[in-house]
Amino acid sequence: MPRFHQSQLNPYSLLNSYIDNQSIQLIGILGVGAYGIIYLGQNTVTSQQVAIKLLTHLSRREAEIHAYLSRHPNILSFEKLVYEDHKMFMILEYRPEGDLFSAITKNRKGIVGNNDSIRHIFLQIIDGVQFCHQHQIAHRDLKPENIMLGPELSIKLTDFGLATTQSISTEFGCGSTFYFSPECQGNNRNGYDTQKNDIWSLGVILINLTAGRNPWKQATLNNPAYAAYLRHPGQFFKTILPCISSELESILLDIFCLDPDQRITLAKLRLRIEQCTRFVQPISRPIDRYHPYSHPYKSLKVVNHENCFLKPSLP
Repeated sequence: MPRFHQSQLNPYSLLNSYIDNQSIQLIGILGVGAYGIIYLGQNTVTSQQVAIKLLTHLSRREAEIHAYLSRHPNILSFEKLVYEDHKMFMILEYRPEGDLFSAITKNRKGIVGNNDSIRHIFLQIIDGVQFCHQHQIAHRDLKPENIMLGPELSIKLTDFGLATTQSISTEFGCGSTFYFSPECQGNNRNGYDTQKNDIWSLGVILINLTAGRNPWKQATLNNPAYAAYLRHPGQFFKTILPCISSELESILLDIFCLDPDQRITLAKLRLRIEQCTRFVQPISRPIDRYHPYSHPYKSLKVVNHENCFLKPSLP
């Protein structure tokens, strides 16, 4: 059977076409990425809407992993895999509320900086990741774009295109630059721990939820913000993000431990999040109404810390 390559396809060429014995019509495009095109589909009989990911022949493993994990309430539901005209379509649950990235950058539902919302969302993310790890699967691309929102701030993880069952990997640079760990970017011939790498990514997402920002562009010495963290880890977070509580600062230091073997475990992280009385606190020092701390979503022009206030972004 001829193999399909996405580079050969105009995403719009399949719009309004039908798949799965004419039972599903592709009525819109939800996203186009490096690992797939995602369409909005609609059942021609029930009118139920679904998300449809067009996969390459190399992505069958992604479908198998997603199908295996989807029984968990914090994993996006997998419905079926459909083959049509030498193409492979993964039919998934559709969540019209969109992804966490949009909710953070637009501050929909007042998520950013809301103690109750941070706890509620982040505990669900931990539960989804913990389920993956319990089944020896590391996600390796955890970021707000791959977390879907639902009613009452329920969340579900998606996009297992980079997921692996290998506990140690030598695939360096795997994931999104804002979110992967420093060891994931190295060249250690012994590789890196894929599950510990996921925990590092969770730390960046926690900062996203708390302050609507990324702490650095990339966890390398070439990045000024990350280099500043290495020089003064005990002062870094409270200096660039004065809104965070001392409790959260302590949690972040345990997440962003440079030694992966000493990095906090998911079980301990979940307990710390449950026990955290507040993630944000009022800023004690006077600030200008146009200061970035009071307007975290504006383009920032801070001389000393402009690299530290980075919106959650695509790689």
